[in-house]
Amino acid sequence: MTALFASQADLDAVEVIVRRAGTSFYHGMRILPADRRAAMYAIYAFCRLVDDVADEPAPIEQKHRELAQWRDRIEGIYLGRADDAVTRVLLLAVQKFDLRRDDFMAVIDGMQTDADVVVVAPSMAELDLYCDQVASAVGRLSVRAFGDVSKRADEVAYHLGRALQFTNILRDLAEDAERGRLYLPAELLNRHQIRRDPKAALASPNLPKACQDLAAEAKAHFRGALIAMQGCDRKAMRPARMMGETYGALLDRLIASGFKDPSKRVSLSKWQKIWIALKYAV
Repeated sequence: MTALFASQADLDAVEVIVRRAGTSFYHGMRILPADRRAAMYAIYAFCRLVDDVADEPAPIEQKHRELAQWRDRIEGIYLGRADDAVTRVLLLAVQKFDLRRDDFMAVIDGMQTDADVVVVAPSMAELDLYCDQVASAVGRLSVRAFGDVSKRADEVAYHLGRALQFTNILRDLAEDAERGRLYLPAELLNRHQIRRDPKAALASPNLPKACQDLAAEAKAHFRGALIAMQGCDRKAMRPARMMGETYGALLDRLIASGFKDPSKRVSLSKWQKIWIALKYAV
């Protein structure tokens, strides 16, 4: 990681945050060169930390204060200031890969929504904005760290972020309902005569129909991402293709389940994840 001139202690601290999250992202990003990998780990660590603020069982005033502190830290990065391992590595990544301030702020805006509001049946427009903040904004940061700053790369982030987030929503229905949340859009619930109540929605016999509709939207965004990738730097898009294939396979498993039992968490097998990772590592 000497290309970013970060200290090994800072790099190790950032990597620990990513590794402790228990995400397949940690191993998937190892296909990147060292400097780009470190930038991606710092981006992920930032997202993980602000997400923890939104989800922590703390008074709303404390959450507001901590999110405001993160806004100040991001502003500081663009003034050349950093106060811990994550912001120090982010500062170097911003300088080398031209990561945009507005994308970091959009992520914080999305986490502010989760902190302030128990989201239940948002409109499709509200859900689209939320997905742009918590997923596509991360994608816009990521494609630059991957090595493509083109408008087509931003289109990849637009589509892939929404595809991944819709897949997460479909996978996490039961977990979200336990928190009183329901991210299925109101338009789909109305279309299939499903109550706008998390637990009632999960018990509805029409739930699979609404899930199938959202899955179709996710499929369309996966296709949009693949089309946009054709106009991008192929090498730079390798991690994006890997993420798309991983989540596309997860969506296929969700569709195959028929969405009949949301309490049964669907996931890829360890070997399927390894196969996809190896495919893109070669």
